[in-house]
Amino acid sequence: MKKIILSLLFFPLFTCAQNLSSSDSLKIINVLEKQKIAWNNNDIDEFMNGYFNSEKLVFSGQSGPVYGWKSTKERYLTKYNSKELMGNLKFDINKILLVKRGVVILLGKFYLKREIGDSSGFFTLVFKKVKGKWYIISDHTS
Repeated sequence: MKKIILSLLFFPLFTCAQNLSSSDSLKIINVLEKQKIAWNNNDIDEFMNGYFNSEKLVFSGQSGPVYGWKSTKERYLTKYNSKELMGNLKFDINKILLVKRGVVILLGKFYLKREIGDSSGFFTLVFKKVKGKWYIISDHTS
């Protein structure tokens, strides 16, 4: 019985995931590609364009949650204030799931190659489609 209930709970996720258009998938991947290029060019301003500019944005990392676009940008500017700290960024995208129309969860892994020591971890991003464009509204990176 427990397996049936769990299956019913997760069935909508798997059903919806099949309905994400390849066009939307490419647009979401393109957001990450633009962020990667901006990061590798040491351009936090451009990197932040992937995030929805709203006080409702949430970034959760090792130090706990940060709320709002401006606070998230400040966090990046403080934590990664030099090219040495930023390094060279790469992503692996593991899964993209459509939760409901206009809302997607993306699971992946990041790699930072740096002279001061490499870093890597996992991330879960929630994307929302706003006026035809996809933006990150929640970022949990560890």
